[in-house]
Amino acid sequence: MMQAASALVSIWSWQWIRQNPIRFTGIIMHLLLRTLFAIFWLAAGINKLNTGWLNTDMLREVFLDRLTEMPPDSFAVMYLQLFAIPLYIPVAYFVTFGELYSALGLLLGCTTRWAAGISFFILVNFAIGGYYDASLIPFFILNAIFLAWPSGQWLGLDRMLVKRYPGSRWFR
Repeated sequence: MMQAASALVSIWSWQWIRQNPIRFTGIIMHLLLRTLFAIFWLAAGINKLNTGWLNTDMLREVFLDRLTEMPPDSFAVMYLQLFAIPLYIPVAYFVTFGELYSALGLLLGCTTRWAAGISFFILVNFAIGGYYDASLIPFFILNAIFLAWPSGQWLGLDRMLVKRYPGSRWFR
């Protein structure tokens, strides 16, 4: 495992960049997308804090409005009625702080894959709750990419932390 971490450090050497221009371009694109995705989650989390999601029943009202837009026999209606609406307060906290954690993890490259996993979980719940449309597909694809590749080791705190804690799953 330590060989993999030290091999990742070498991607920033001019020799490696000259030998692997296409891979290096892909890594730069990946890091750019990771940053943009993190900014998206950061804006979403801050918006929820600013609009009172945590201390009002705003999310409950959103869910109730959503119920009127869906077929009554759909899985999304059952999900909202049996889970999301009765538990709207813990759901609001999880979504808000999950978005903020995902944003910070992706921005800093710290527990990057875990942050992408939380982001994926939030997106799945949005889709189950009846908010699925084609606009979510790129977000799912990005999450899959962030889960697959160790971008926090390319650029981020994971690179330093995997050296310090080589057996930890948090920084892989």
